[in-house]
Amino acid sequence: MDETLASSWKQAKQVVRNALAEDLSFGDATTEAIIPPDLEGRASILAKGEGVLAGVEVAKEVFLQVDPSIRFEALVQDGAKGREKDVVATIEGKVASILKAERTALNFLGRLSGIASETARYVEAARGSKARITDTRKTTPGIRLLEKYAVRVGGGKSHRQHLGDAILIKDNHLAALRAQGLGLKQAIERARQGSTLNIEVEVESVDEARQALEACADIIMLDNMAIEDMRKVVELSQGRALIEASGGITLENIRSVAESGVDLISVGALTHSARAMDLSLELEPR
Repeated sequence: MDETLASSWKQAKQVVRNALAEDLSFGDATTEAIIPPDLEGRASILAKGEGVLAGVEVAKEVFLQVDPSIRFEALVQDGAKGREKDVVATIEGKVASILKAERTALNFLGRLSGIASETARYVEAARGSKARITDTRKTTPGIRLLEKYAVRVGGGKSHRQHLGDAILIKDNHLAALRAQGLGLKQAIERARQGSTLNIEVEVESVDEARQALEACADIIMLDNMAIEDMRKVVELSQGRALIEASGGITLENIRSVAESGVDLISVGALTHSARAMDLSLELEPR
């Protein structure tokens, strides 16, 4: 578990509580009807494909919140590469408790491992360049903390955790200011007044990037810009600001984007389109 998630573990526990409430607020009709409450058993979580595992401790927290007497042993750690049929963890305790926690635990583990695996693919595709792969705020409502953690497990970096992390002036902010007769430079100047946060501005052309540099923006986001224009902005900046590529980034084009010389590449697909890793739980009643 990295430092960011560890420091926010109280919040992560609440995310787990919310997920369990979604599934168990009205009980588990099937388990309560047919499974003896004192029946003990052992279960294994198995990987059914390859990928980077993330969320093992979150899965453990699910089981412990359902039943603190459950014994959960993680056999792999977050960041490990799982292969088909690998045993990720074993669980021992009351069968009823294991069954009640099963789906929620697998949902978290599968979702987060899918994000970590997708991130690792993007990081590998950009390897050898100076570009760092970052996430966006295109996350599942309510579990951003965990999804961004999974990006870091996969080798990526976190962009803004929330709207208060940094100032990011986007196209709609600029559209609102233009109605008042203000332009990009004035937007950056206004943002700078009374704030010590980094200021990032989204631009759509080399000329807008030049204006942002002249106004001393800290980071310039190139929105859906052609590779050749990215190179021009990198040359123009001469290190005065971090340059971030964003919009339309895929595994097919990320290498070309990275080789343009940008410092950051933000990829919404890391969280909004990652395919969950397939995992299963096999029960061995006693």
